[in-house]
Amino acid sequence: MNDQPRDSSPVSRPSCQVPGSSSLIDRVDPRARIVTAVGFSVVVALMANHFPTLATALVVAALGVVLARLSPAAVLRRLAAFNLFVLLLAVVLPLSAEGPPLFSLGPLDFSQEGFLLAAKIALKGNAIILALMVLLGTLETTVLGHALSHLRVPDKLAHLLLFTVRYLDVLHREYLRLAAAVKVRGFRPRMDAHTYRTYGYLVGMLLVRSFDRSERIVAAMKCRGFRGRFYLLDHFAFSRRDVPFCIVSGVLLAGLVLLEVWAVRG
Repeated sequence: MNDQPRDSSPVSRPSCQVPGSSSLIDRVDPRARIVTAVGFSVVVALMANHFPTLATALVVAALGVVLARLSPAAVLRRLAAFNLFVLLLAVVLPLSAEGPPLFSLGPLDFSQEGFLLAAKIALKGNAIILALMVLLGTLETTVLGHALSHLRVPDKLAHLLLFTVRYLDVLHREYLRLAAAVKVRGFRPRMDAHTYRTYGYLVGMLLVRSFDRSERIVAAMKCRGFRGRFYLLDHFAFSRRDVPFCIVSGVLLAGLVLLEVWAVRG
């Protein structure tokens, strides 16, 4: 488990974009994409749960998926985990939310308000996830960290993002090696104390090895002159092709805000 120089450079995340495709959004300045993603997420998260505005936000995000030429299979796969959670909420919230029951199942009353709340959460969550996939999902990790540094995000947060993405795969491979070693020794998981103890040892060993690796990485980086920040040799340049994107994004965000204000006052 030697830490060669290749371990000190971040790797790119798997993209959900169709291989070989290029979209207009890919040519936009990453800083503009990050600001737009944050603005859209904040606006949608603060909406007052009116179905027309939430549905409009979801349609806008879905149109972005089309423009970004994302793979439908990859998009659905990434939405699956969140929507499974929403299905769980659709079962729990009707039992706990107050309001007239929509139907009863024995002693259990499922309220209409609970189902409506779960539907609103689903619309908000899917809209935000789709927007993040469109605007940030196709960015390389190094480009994202670079753009965050340009936006004056604290260096420690940018470094944390880069190192987390880089070493998640390393830790996953380490876990697979430890799990394979346990299986070779005849371990078969069961619902007993030996299984729980074995998994505890496995997690503990993974943490110990992760800590040991982190110390070696820090020593290797210090030997290479690291002093707490990455120096940026290349810089982004805001060009004319970014202006239409910023104008359209601003108009869409303003439209969502005005639609929400109109829905609240109406």
